[in-house]
Amino acid sequence: MPIVKVQLKSPSDKSWSQRTPTRNTRDRLLKPLNSVTREGDIHTGMSTFKSNGSLRSVSKRSESSTSHLKNPDSRFEMQHENMMSRQQFRTNTSRSISKTRTPKENGSLYGTQSYDSGFSHISRKSDPIPQTILRPEPQNAGSGREEHIHNVKVIIAELNKAIDQERRMAAITNACAEFDHWDAEKHNIELKLGCPNVLCLVLSMTDNQDEIRMICAALEMVFRASSESVRSTFQEVGPSVVPLLLKILERCENDILKHSKVSIINISKVLLYFSRVSELRTMLVRHDGMLQTLCRVSTSQLEPDARVLRMRIIANLSNSEDVKPIMIGHPGLIESVLKIAALDLSEGAREYASATLMDLASSTNSQESMAKNDKLLATLVKLAVTDSKDETREYAVTALQNLAFSKENRTRLVEFSDGVVIEALKKALSTDSNDKSRRRAAGALTNLACEETADLMAGHEGLLHVLSRTATHDKNSDVQKRSCLALTKIASSSSADSDFFKSLVTSLVNASSSDNCTGIPAVLRVKAREASVREDMARIPGLLDTLADMSISRKFTSKDKENAMRAIMHLTNETENRKIMCNKVILQALVEASNMESAGSKEIRDSAIVAIERLATEVTNRQYMARHDGLLVAVAKATERESKSELAGEKQSQPRLAKQLLLSLLLAM
Repeated sequence: MPIVKVQLKSPSDKSWSQRTPTRNTRDRLLKPLNSVTREGDIHTGMSTFKSNGSLRSVSKRSESSTSHLKNPDSRFEMQHENMMSRQQFRTNTSRSISKTRTPKENGSLYGTQSYDSGFSHISRKSDPIPQTILRPEPQNAGSGREEHIHNVKVIIAELNKAIDQERRMAAITNACAEFDHWDAEKHNIELKLGCPNVLCLVLSMTDNQDEIRMICAALEMVFRASSESVRSTFQEVGPSVVPLLLKILERCENDILKHSKVSIINISKVLLYFSRVSELRTMLVRHDGMLQTLCRVSTSQLEPDARVLRMRIIANLSNSEDVKPIMIGHPGLIESVLKIAALDLSEGAREYASATLMDLASSTNSQESMAKNDKLLATLVKLAVTDSKDETREYAVTALQNLAFSKENRTRLVEFSDGVVIEALKKALSTDSNDKSRRRAAGALTNLACEETADLMAGHEGLLHVLSRTATHDKNSDVQKRSCLALTKIASSSSADSDFFKSLVTSLVNASSSDNCTGIPAVLRVKAREASVREDMARIPGLLDTLADMSISRKFTSKDKENAMRAIMHLTNETENRKIMCNKVILQALVEASNMESAGSKEIRDSAIVAIERLATEVTNRQYMARHDGLLVAVAKATERESKSELAGEKQSQPRLAKQLLLSLLLAM
């Protein structure tokens, strides 16, 4: 009699085997499972079967225990044998055990960055599916593999022949003993030979609670295979096995079955193995009853490990772009996730709930609707500030960053509950020990800054101080850069007549001492162009010294130097500023800038000469300026350059005043 592999197909769900996902994303957060089974033991609730015994001896016990069934008059046995002989079930044991080619995975985009939007669309970087490590095979490796193939074929035959309960229990016990290991290659073989098919057939035909418990354990074992094998096998058995497992899971949650806790764990692991394969997520979530089952994570009386497993499934599914709209639109799913995130005592459950919210918030189609959910925002704030686990806080902060990407959400988030979101981000940025959380918090603040929110953010108590301090003192350079970016975006978006103008400029001055102070000279240049604030701006402590240092320091780029010198030039355009700006620091910076000969320094040099000319229009400044070391030489060089330019017929954007300036300074001496 041939050995038979059964292929299960659902007549009402034929499309599942033909549907292909539209997007390929990697799984993430793959952590070692707290497995119910250990290698060598099969936990089936009441009993523990050791798998180190001989398969042959177990098989003999199986045969002897069923010898009384060989009566040809047994009607049920005759029907079974006739069905087998007609081969109504397709066999697959003759198929070669070769690796299936899978489509090459495309890289996924985890985030975009721009000055306007800051940092957005952040999702977790998925760890790859664990693969078997290839090692040099021992000499007897081939014989071991052949023995395993033989044993699996024998088990399939035993399961197909098993008629009565005792014989089925013996066959299932043999299966558990053979399948309980962590060798992915062997599990690939088990899937290729059709073990899930025959196990699902037996599961669908039995109502014995012990058999159901053990078959669920065996299914969990065989699906410890590689992602490629799980994917190809799911195309065959998925449409039938998923609804079957969901029904059993519901019965277990209602305590209809014995040892339900063990079965819940094993079924959850099988669904988790499916959800790890990115190509299967859309098909998996579309199964009738799948989302309802996931929603029960917050209402069923589940053990902590079972809740963690179910939240891992939800988190994996939420990482698929095609699945996100389905999950967000399902009534009750978000509420269940929020309940776990806010109230569950398990760190793992809260972590995956936070990760789910982060992934869902990365969808531009759902950001606006999620930001309108008060409970969701309050939960994210709580997780970001109070949770004890680094990853949970990081995911919550990143969810806020993703929500802040949408322009429609920024005012809503800043004003929510009297600025509690800003306060949470400020605390995360200033006190969180996790570098990623601080980096995401700075990115969220950058996203939130715009013309409508700049004054609100600038007026939030302590925010500017925290941004300037982290921009200079944080141990992580990336956090410094993002804090500086958030600060400059708030300052550039704030109006000149803002009540917080001086506080903003002071914060920029303090942050400028950082090695990562990008963008500050440009913001100061723009602010200095406003005639209404020039007088107040020049009198802010440290500003003039900062601009002087920026214009000549080697740590700043040529563009930064130009922006700083332009800011000085704009400030000298205010009559009331010329006396206080005629000091040693400013004059030295102007002299050095006017003598620059490097490529791209023409604008810096010309701006310095214009600033000197404007300072010299104040008669009381001329004598002090003329006696400053090197200033007359710098003006003389500028006079020479202007003469050559005039002889060459070059056009100048500024009038040629260096010669008159030189004469006035010489007369002042």
